[in-house]
This record gives sequence, structure tokens and C-alpha cells, in this order.
Amino acid sequence: MFLSSRISYFLCSCLLVYASFSFYPKWEKSGGEALISWDVYGYYSYLPAIFIYKDIKKQVFLDTIVKKYHPADDHKPGYASKNGNWVMKYSSGMAVVYLPFFTAANLLAKPLGYPQDGFSLPYQFFIQLGGVLFALIGLWYFRKLLLLFYNDIVVATCMLLLAFGTNYLDYSAIDVGMSHSWLFTIYVFLVLNTVYFYQNYQYKYAIRIGLLIGLATLIRPTEIIAVLIPLLWGIVHISKISIKQRLWVLYTHRKKMFVAFLCAFVIISIQLIYWKYITGNWLVYSYEDQGFSFKSPHIIEYTFSFDSGWLVYTPIMIFAFIGIIPFLRSGKNKLAILSFFIINYYIICAWNQWWYGGRAMVQSYPILFFPIASFLNTVLQRKYLLWIVTPIAIVFTYFNLWYIYQCHTIGFIVPNDYMTNVYFWKVAGRWHVPNDVNKLRYNTDYFEGIPQNLQLLYSNDFEKDTVYCPFPPVDGKVSLYLDKDHQSTAVYRFPYSIDHANWVRAEATFLTINKEWTPWLMPQFIVRFYKGNDIVKERLIRISRFIETGKTKNIYIDVKIPKENFDSIGILFLNSDSQKQVLIDNLKVWSFN
Repeated sequence: MFLSSRISYFLCSCLLVYASFSFYPKWEKSGGEALISWDVYGYYSYLPAIFIYKDIKKQVFLDTIVKKYHPADDHKPGYASKNGNWVMKYSSGMAVVYLPFFTAANLLAKPLGYPQDGFSLPYQFFIQLGGVLFALIGLWYFRKLLLLFYNDIVVATCMLLLAFGTNYLDYSAIDVGMSHSWLFTIYVFLVLNTVYFYQNYQYKYAIRIGLLIGLATLIRPTEIIAVLIPLLWGIVHISKISIKQRLWVLYTHRKKMFVAFLCAFVIISIQLIYWKYITGNWLVYSYEDQGFSFKSPHIIEYTFSFDSGWLVYTPIMIFAFIGIIPFLRSGKNKLAILSFFIINYYIICAWNQWWYGGRAMVQSYPILFFPIASFLNTVLQRKYLLWIVTPIAIVFTYFNLWYIYQCHTIGFIVPNDYMTNVYFWKVAGRWHVPNDVNKLRYNTDYFEGIPQNLQLLYSNDFEKDTVYCPFPPVDGKVSLYLDKDHQSTAVYRFPYSIDHANWVRAEATFLTINKEWTPWLMPQFIVRFYKGNDIVKERLIRISRFIETGKTKNIYIDVKIPKENFDSIGILFLNSDSQKQVLIDNLKVWSFN
């Protein structure tokens, strides 16, 4: 009966399984690319702390894990509280959903010949397997949910757009240890059980709703807004009559409401008990200096920035905004869906670390696909719209697949990795790009061609520099160097008089003792234009993009001469808090046309 959507589900499932276990099996990776790394490392650490090391308070074992596996460089997922206990930064919800798969890995690790330490290969594999299974279940019930409201062709198309055209693919198949696709499935079940509850008001659905809201909140505390879905579901209009009717329903079934609340509270109390046990306080804000700007949410940046804007990197979700128009006209449960959409989006955009990107929207896709389904329903009824929308959807889907592929292979565009609009348009959708284009990540000035009328403005071989360098110099007797104790050089500044040039090129020879891989720690090669002591213009590149460990290379940066008046040029080398070592020599600066 539902052949089209069944075929769609099969195709989507094949894609997820292929991406997870063939294209990029993250469970086989190591260091910061391992499945249990960075945020996942934080979500997960509750489990080995409790079940393997019996050390939830101090978590001394993390020192050994960091040295052996490097899951987040040399960082630990938390901080020391005033009483000396270790407080986990992330809440414990993901540890709860990982638990069955962690248990399987813990039972099998030793018989399979792997360390029973919580981080060896079996643990990585079973968390990956669990995430994919959870995603496949969620995708199947996502299909069932949409079929309650839309025809089979619309549902089949929605599923294809979700799996092939959005970042759901990455978080349900590759970065599957992250919370987002797990929450996607939880939201699917929450909406389904809400629908069923308002059909017959049975206790079992109230219990499920409470447990699901509690689990979602335990995973990410801001998901407490999930309560809007069952509270507002079925309200047709915002009016006194509608509100009174809903209040009457809630009062009539108050015992079921209390049971739902109790179930949610029991789940959420897991975190409260943990905080009380570790710190002595029932409530703890574990994100320290990270927080929200509710008065000035970063809506434009979060949505459209080339750093990590949601619609820039998942453009097919533009259809969700367009779909609001037909959804308002003919959709059902408008108040619940649109209220959740707006409030959820506001909270996500208010987070001060907004550059973490569109992944925070993935869990809300079960709700956002209602407007998309309404949009598709309208498109399929009008052939001229079909001819317009289809090629756009194909282009957006191609970009999504390209983006996910290159994130894990080529690395032209990687989330939270410094981006400019010039660089984006230079590489988007392409498979081969010269390495020099990487300079556009930080420096929007980019010269292509052969410089004309080169005039040497400044040179420095640093032979007269008095700073001791503990490494053999790149050239001559002395080289500049940067390391953990020498984060910045002096500013090498020289006067400039008008010579009718358009560009400045600064070049130096670099030797990396150890390459810095973390983007925001990479050493910087900076060019500044000064008017007195004021900086008129500044441009930089990060040299680790262009050199490998143990290699010596000449690297240059081109900068357009500013139109504003300036009287000198300065060159600075900065290590950005990196502890890696880099040597610098033979600085030269030219002007050219």
C-alpha cells in the first residue's frame, strides 16, 4: 500500500549504513576523529567512570585515557568543583541511551582481546552501531508519523530530502555519537505518542510522553521545550474558547498529566542526583563561562554566516521556511508546530557559541518537516512549481552530499574552521582546488596571476635577533621561533611611502617541528598597516594550512594596499596559544601591481 515510502526508506537506510560502515567508519578512527571524542567523549565518560573505574567523583582515570587515546587533544570534559570533585560539563542523558551498547562492548572487549578500558575498539564500534540502529528506527517511525497527515508520495519525498539533502545524514551515520539523531528519534516518538494520546487518552501514552520529554531534557536541558508539543497539540486557533477547551482536557485527565510529569521528573532527577552527589548542590550550571544572549540572539549569524550558518550549509531547509505559507493555510496542529519551531530556533540562536552550526537543528526536523511536507504537497499539485523546485532541490542535495563527503575527506570546508564568503564561493561544490586558496579562509584579499613591478620594501634574516632559539636555525645562525612559552614575536615594522603599488606581499621561510592541527590554535602570519599607532588594516593566514611536520617551506601572504592613509607596515607572527613549535626566517616584504 505504501510502496513509494517503503522504497524511500530502503534507499535512505542503505545510504546511512553505507556512510557509517563503508564510507567513513568513525569507530575505526583515532584521536579527535574517533567516534568517542570531543563532545561524545563528554557525554560518554559517565559510563566508564561508574561501571569500569568506580570513580565518578575524581575521575582520575581520565589522565590515562587522555594520554593513550587523545579523544579531545589534552582536554577533559568538565572541571574541578570547589570541593575537589570532578564535574562533568555535559548532562548524563546520552550516557543513558548509550548504556545498552556500552554494556555489550564491556562484556565482549576482553574475550575479543581488547582492553576493557571503555575506549578501545569494541566500545567505539558498539556506540556507532547503536546510533545507526536508533536512527533507522527513528526514520521508520518518521515515515509512519508523516503518513498520518500526508500522502505516500509526499512522505517518500520528505524522507529522501531528509537523508540525502540535510545534515541529518552526517549525524545519523558518521558523527552518530552526537546527540542530534538520537534526539530526532525521541522527537518522532514524542509526536507520535502525542497524536495517539489525543485519540483515546490512555495512560500508556501519557507515560511515554513523560519519559520521552524527560529523556530529551536529560540529554540537552533546553529540550524541556518539547513539552510544548503535547500541551499545544490539536489546538486549532489561538482564542479563549480553544484555551479553555485545552485547559478542560488537561483538568479532566489531570491524573494522566501528573503521571506524565512524574515520569519526566524521575528521568531528569538522574542529573539532579549526580550534581548533588558530586557538588552538594541540586542545581549546577556546568557550562561555566558559556551561556545565552536572550536579549540579542545571533539569528543572522547562526542562519546565514559563512562560518557555519545553518541555511548556508543545509540549504534545503529553506523549504521549511517557504512551507510555512501553505502550512498555515492547510496544515494541522499549526500552533504546536510553529510555536515549537520559533521558540526552539530562538533558544538555539541565543547561544553565544552560535558557530557550532546547524547540527543543533537536526533534532527538530521531525517538526520542521511538517511545513516542508505542506510545501511539497503544493508543489506536486502544480506542474510549473515542480519544474522550478526540482532542479533547486537537486542542487541543494548535491551540495549536502558534497559537503559531508569533503568534510571527512578533502577538508575544503569543515565546521567551525574559519570561513569567508570569498573562500566559500571559491570551493563550494568543487572537487579540486589549489592549496593556496586556503588563504581565503582568513584573508579576503587574494591575488591571482604574476606580480608586476616588484619592489622590495623590507627584509630581515633575524641574525641580529637576541631571542635564543633552542632548535637548529632554518638558515644562518638565528631563526625566530614560537612555542608554548613564546606565543608572539615582536612586530617588525617599517615606514612606507607611496609607490603607486596595489598590493603587498610578505614572505617568510617556516619550519614546523610539530604541526598544529587544531584550526584556532594554528600559528598566524599577520600583516598590518598602521597610521601612527592605530591599525588601519590587518590580514592574516594560518601557516599550518600550508606546511607539514618537519618540512621547510616559503609561505607568502598577499594583501591589498588600503585606500585609507597609512604610514607604516608591520609583520607579526603569533602562536594562538598553541604548544607546538615553529621556526621562522628570511622575512621579505614587497609591493607590486
